[in-house]
Amino acid sequence: MEEKTWRWIALTAIAPIAWGSTYVVTRTLLPAESPLWGGVLRALPAGIVVLLIARTLPRGQWWWRSLVLGILNVGGFFVLIYVAGQRLPSSLAATLMSTSAACMMLFAWLLLKRRPAPAAALGALVGLVGVAIMLGADPGSADPWGITASLGAMVASSIGFVLTVRWGGDIPALHMTAWQLVAGSGVLLPAAILVEGPPPPLDVPTALAFAYVSLIATALAFTAWFTGLRHLPPGTVGVVGLLNPVTGVVLGVALAGEAFGMPQAVGVALVVGGILLAAQPARRTRVAPVRRAE
Repeated sequence: MEEKTWRWIALTAIAPIAWGSTYVVTRTLLPAESPLWGGVLRALPAGIVVLLIARTLPRGQWWWRSLVLGILNVGGFFVLIYVAGQRLPSSLAATLMSTSAACMMLFAWLLLKRRPAPAAALGALVGLVGVAIMLGADPGSADPWGITASLGAMVASSIGFVLTVRWGGDIPALHMTAWQLVAGSGVLLPAAILVEGPPPPLDVPTALAFAYVSLIATALAFTAWFTGLRHLPPGTVGVVGLLNPVTGVVLGVALAGEAFGMPQAVGVALVVGGILLAAQPARRTRVAPVRRAE
């Protein structure tokens, strides 16, 4: 394994770890009755901050591309994942979302013509098994609309991330992050005003929670994620994303006193093993040297 590859993996891992932390923050500090405003207050401040740093606006076809990617990766995703979180147990919602590793490989194959490497496919399978064991969802509590929203969020973000790779080219990750966050929040803002009315009142803990979710779990996380997509295969990035539910479980144990037994320990080990498998470089076929006739 090349040292540079591990560096990109470590940078990319910032995103799912930060996203996994939002489960506890959202559940304990953010208003549950305002999903649209929650998406706006998460995406818009982050987009403005990153745009001020990037100091570059989209040009040409990147206006409509940013809108499409913003709807998939930001606007629609934030709302759907909220609905899933409200209707499903967190274990089941996280398990469904963890299938994005395999979903990203599939869409990368279909849209980018990148066949997943055997190691990455095996890593995704091992990681999914680990997440399923670790979270131990109860099928009897499954809500059809919640399952639909969770799968919709997973598919939307997977397509959006693969399209980011396809269209990204030489666009810096910072610019890509700013354009998508601003575009996604721009779609959510009028919807929030029309559907939910004025924004919810914010006390100091709620404001600090939104600041964390917006600046760390969105601005920093999306920049790290898009940087990883530029330097790593989509399948590998998808498997690294399995750190999202792992982080959620670990923080649940540390901050909410949730149980952590042998299934969780085995699951964490399998997820880490899956990431290590997916990070292995593809083997190149060695061509035997041609011997000259004596």
